[in-house]
Amino acid sequence: MNDLSTMIAANADWFYLVGAILFVLTLRGLSSPKTAIRGNRFGMVAMAIAVVTTFFLAEGPVLWLIIGAMILGALVGMWKAKTVAMTQMPETVALMHSFVGLAAVAIALATVLHTEQEHGAVARVELFIGCFIGAITFSASVFAFGKLAAKSWAKTVTGGWVKPVQALLFIAMIGFGGVYFVTDSLPAFYAMTVIAVIFGWMWIAPIGGGDMPVVVSLLNSFSGWAAAGIGFTLGNSMLIIAGSLVGSSGAILSYIMCKAMNRSLLNVLFGGMGTSAAAAGGDDGAPKTYKSGSAEDAGFLMSNASNVVIVPGYGMAQGRAQNAVKELYELLKDEGVNVRFAIHPVAGRMPGHMNVLLAEADVPYDDILEMDEINSDFASTDVVLVIGANDVVNPSAKDDPTSPIFGMPILEANKAQTVMVIKRSMSTGYAGLDNSLFYMDKTMMIFGDAKKMVEEMVRSINGGGH
Repeated sequence: MNDLSTMIAANADWFYLVGAILFVLTLRGLSSPKTAIRGNRFGMVAMAIAVVTTFFLAEGPVLWLIIGAMILGALVGMWKAKTVAMTQMPETVALMHSFVGLAAVAIALATVLHTEQEHGAVARVELFIGCFIGAITFSASVFAFGKLAAKSWAKTVTGGWVKPVQALLFIAMIGFGGVYFVTDSLPAFYAMTVIAVIFGWMWIAPIGGGDMPVVVSLLNSFSGWAAAGIGFTLGNSMLIIAGSLVGSSGAILSYIMCKAMNRSLLNVLFGGMGTSAAAAGGDDGAPKTYKSGSAEDAGFLMSNASNVVIVPGYGMAQGRAQNAVKELYELLKDEGVNVRFAIHPVAGRMPGHMNVLLAEADVPYDDILEMDEINSDFASTDVVLVIGANDVVNPSAKDDPTSPIFGMPILEANKAQTVMVIKRSMSTGYAGLDNSLFYMDKTMMIFGDAKKMVEEMVRSINGGGH
């Protein structure tokens, strides 16, 4: 055992290098649904190498505590992996980000309280940055979890007082951090930590639902930087590398998503869509008329079409309709219909939400197309079936300069010959905006649960004799 420990400790840098390469390959694999499983396996191996190597590098470890924590964490992780539904994945991801932030805070506090160790200027800066990033990540992620899970305590905060309060909290956080840096004062460090937790909550609370996918992506980035901060605190190169990879990739993803929404990151974080968005956009409040139809009508139209495009949204996730949609897809394929899926970058509640759901239902990757790949095909499409999507197919983004989402690239479903929309009601989408697509002559609204409606479409086609 001693020989093994000595060997691992002597070659720790090489083990960490292998782990770092595997983490890079993990990110490469996760860039596509086709390679996501392989990417996850690389990540599992890399993490195992990192944990084992670090375990043998520890000086005087409390074995029972470490092993107990690992077993407990593994049990909770396996339990959640088996019980969390795909529809709950966005809030679960946000909650996991909060744990990373909390870990960063806990390690920073433990390091500060380690009075036997002298903390120089550089170490105090590292502790300050790691702690406040971790604290902000923790509280902001908890709020994002509540928002995505529709918890009553996670209400969007609006009003003219919000930004001044945010500014005061930020200044106070930096101020107490500066006092700690200069004086090494523990009370100042504690005050900075508490204020950072409050600031994280107040920072995210004003951001409306339409921007939440970007927020989840950004919090992923923050959790990575928090982990990197822990790495500097502990002097662990693997944590620094892994945290930096997560932090930078999350930041890049946030940029990509903002670009897909034609918005700046600063606008999302400090001027995001609030609950008042619905009041904007030039709606004169006049009654609007729409056409409604049945699942049988939709089944008939799709089975007699040449080209069908399905646009999934959060309604599909909420109704757990992905397997029913897969059955509809296969049935139409058997009927000789060219069926494809159109995915908007911010559809759902987190990046890649729709891709994950369709992958779970084993929909072929070749028929799942991103917005840039399929937008030009809508004009030649016979039927578009929108399942619980609103903002990502809203023509106001292109036609109404007064709309809060004006300039945001959308799936141009309105260019198809016929549009069918499955919704529970005529209520607005997550961004709080009405959708002019629903009132077009070419549009037929189908009201009901997404899974139930799609299943009825399948039965209608099966019984139609086509």
